[in-house]
Amino acid sequence: MLQVLIQGLLLSGLYALIAVGFTLIFSVGRVLNLAYGAYLLIGGYVYFHFAQTLGLPKFAGVALAGIFGCAMGVLKYQLLVKPLKGNHVAIEISSLILAVFLQYAVVFAFGDSSKILLPIIPGVERVAGAAIPYSNLFAAIASWIILIALWAYVRFTHMGRAMQAVSMDAKGAAISGIDANRVNMTTWAISGTLGAIAGVFFASYTQLYPGMWVAPLIVAVAVVIVGGIGSIMGTLLVAHIIGFLEVLTSSLIAPELRGVFTMVLIIAILVLRPQGLLGREEL
Repeated sequence: MLQVLIQGLLLSGLYALIAVGFTLIFSVGRVLNLAYGAYLLIGGYVYFHFAQTLGLPKFAGVALAGIFGCAMGVLKYQLLVKPLKGNHVAIEISSLILAVFLQYAVVFAFGDSSKILLPIIPGVERVAGAAIPYSNLFAAIASWIILIALWAYVRFTHMGRAMQAVSMDAKGAAISGIDANRVNMTTWAISGTLGAIAGVFFASYTQLYPGMWVAPLIVAVAVVIVGGIGSIMGTLLVAHIIGFLEVLTSSLIAPELRGVFTMVLIIAILVLRPQGLLGREEL
């Protein structure tokens, strides 16, 4: 049971990091970024290329993944989101097309075979018989450090307060002198960075392959909707529920069914509480 608890905590922290980057975009920009999974995909392959193929230090590989993700977020906002402002359907469809395009680009550059990422920190610690890979522990701790840093940024910085204002009322924020364009671009940059770093951790937890972006995107959408659209606290809560439920299913029933009970739970919550567990909130 201790093993289940530990694995649940490790996976939940990763799911929270994945989902928060997704909900951040919706809360501020009111857009479902269906290319978000592609940030994870590119982050994983950037890390693989620099840290494993070229032999750079692993932490440098993680940092480079974050930089690439940040650049992707900014470019997507400037080239796709900003020109299509107000047309949410067009933005979401173009996002999905972008994700598929990037998947094919990865296949062209790296092939379609699965790749195993070397642990960021090798080794395993045993606590009361429970095996804890150092790499997974690092990913969970790093995820929570990033989430706490994001919370502090949103709450205590000028840009963070501007993001809250745009989240609550974009027109009112613009009237008060807030540059909504700059706020949105910053939000997309942060989301891209979070997604790419989460991609390194997710690929380390599972494996790296061109279609790996689909599963975390589904998790992010599910977590955001069930937690309450735009609710960061709801996102964190549901990320932990899903993480523990998947680990329990894998450990006690069958690994092949790990996503089945999660989907059943999501449908049940949406039927009983369509607004999500914590309802619609602002940043």
